[in-house]
Amino acid sequence: MKLNPYLTFNGQCKEAMEFYAKTLRGQVVMMMKNSDLAPGDQMPGVKPDLIMHARIMMGDQVLMASDATADCQVDTKGMMVSTVVETPEEAERIYGELSAGGQITMPMEETFWAHRFGMLTDRYGIPWMVNCEKSM
Repeated sequence: MKLNPYLTFNGQCKEAMEFYAKTLRGQVVMMMKNSDLAPGDQMPGVKPDLIMHARIMMGDQVLMASDATADCQVDTKGMMVSTVVETPEEAERIYGELSAGGQITMPMEETFWAHRFGMLTDRYGIPWMVNCEKSM
């Protein structure tokens, strides 16, 4: 079994997913707009440029997303995206890029379980945990 985060944005999905692909060193493999659907399949009342489904691959890991429609706004309370990396340097890099223009919740630091751990909410309103674990 795999659990794959599915993020929802308010019209910023394309920009956010391209940013995440660059930051997480992944590849955008799907970016489907409402206007890409056949006319009969398009969602009525939804702007043509809203993203209906996007997908980034990072090795065998997947991050998916879409833009919210006016009748389906999503709150991120109770949710965080957690990323675990191999080196403290990679943790620092990802944390720095994700936190730019966002809000730091917990500064990147060493903890009893991690060489580096930090929490933030990025410029798109998505909460993240960045972790470089110690061997236990």
